[in-house]
Amino acid sequence: MCKVCVVCIETMAARQTILNIQNLVNPSLLTVKRNYKRWLAPTLKELKRRKMKMGPEPPTRRSAFLEWNYHAELFAFGKRLGEEFRKDLLQRAFTHRSYIVQEEMRQKEVGIEDPKLSLEDNQEFIRRGETLMSEYLKCHLRVALPRFPEEGICAVHGYLMTDKTLAHVSRHLGTKDIILSSDFPVEEVTLATTLKALVGALAESSGAVRAREFVRDFILTQLAGRDINEFWEIKDPMRTLADILKRDGRGEPEPRLINESGRNTILATYQVAVYSDKQFIGLGYGESISIAVEMAAHDALKRLFHTTENMKPIPFTVDVRSMSYDESKWNTSVNDWSSAKVENVDC
Repeated sequence: MCKVCVVCIETMAARQTILNIQNLVNPSLLTVKRNYKRWLAPTLKELKRRKMKMGPEPPTRRSAFLEWNYHAELFAFGKRLGEEFRKDLLQRAFTHRSYIVQEEMRQKEVGIEDPKLSLEDNQEFIRRGETLMSEYLKCHLRVALPRFPEEGICAVHGYLMTDKTLAHVSRHLGTKDIILSSDFPVEEVTLATTLKALVGALAESSGAVRAREFVRDFILTQLAGRDINEFWEIKDPMRTLADILKRDGRGEPEPRLINESGRNTILATYQVAVYSDKQFIGLGYGESISIAVEMAAHDALKRLFHTTENMKPIPFTVDVRSMSYDESKWNTSVNDWSSAKVENVDC
């Protein structure tokens, strides 16, 4: 047999072997299939277009969902915070008067002339919680900032007790979906009053000490990383500084321009220092000399009050049992403030 015939026979045998292997293997495995259909992308685009045309979906109460279990949510709420609430008191803290009135109106609409609901509103808890929060916050601030005038303490306290601050804390604690009220979505004032009611309910369930620790951990900590001077606006800082120096027996404050750059340009900057009896007491910057003088006076007051940017942070681990909650013990007013009156306080 010629060499050509031998090569042809070997080639035919190899082809037959390949065909036998292809018959044994599933033909579908040898073909590459697409993972999606051609109609999928156009369909999704059309569905998105129709959804955008309809606008945003109206808010829906979480309690409208089938798997909602109100009592389980109340139990989980206390466990998330690590607090022990009495079940009936916790439910009462979340129940607002507007919800009870709304339910009574619904029963009258269906023919019940004298509707009676076994629910109590949280008005009492709101009052008690607000009083406890206010007393503790002022006391803690006075202990942490003994040289800060009482007007500044009240300004910081006012910030912490605003509806905006309390609503922020309440919302992030997860109260929004558990609150029973007539307004939906829940308004800011409702979130704030609910947090006050929770403090009152916690004081009733676990005692006032535990309630104060709750206020310290969740409300007072809103001051972390904040400059407390921004909450109190001093109308005339230079006059205030002059009055304090006079009570201390020191000379009038003397502002001096010590540096400037970019005069007569939009990038002008002035640096002013304040001196008293030839001693440096404050430094300020500004785009004009008058602004720099005002900022220097502010800086001098911060140095006197020990509330500069590098001040010691407000302690959030103070034992609430060691504090005296006497409302008559106020910090010195800015109108009477002098170094002699605060020289013995701990800073």
